[in-house]
Amino acid sequence: MKKFLIEVPHDSDKNACQKAVKIFLETGSHFLTHAEWGCLDGEHKAWIIVDLDSKEEAKMIIPSYFRHMAKITELTTFSLKDFVEPDQYHI
Repeated sequence: MKKFLIEVPHDSDKNACQKAVKIFLETGSHFLTHAEWGCLDGEHKAWIIVDLDSKEEAKMIIPSYFRHMAKITELTTFSLKDFVEPDQYHI
């Protein structure tokens, strides 16, 4: 299983924030009801980290209203042993 960070932006006005939070909470989805929000710090986005098999599965979690705006990033954890052979990863 892979780990993905889902980032969902919305407009910065108060109504847009309220609408975004309401849409997420009304889905009833465990993922969406546990989203982290940056609005109170001026970063108008929601973030969710999920363990799924593909980016397509991650995309389907997002309410359709926000799907076209969302950014989905596959996350990887590295350790020093991953870099014993310098060309093993091309970062």
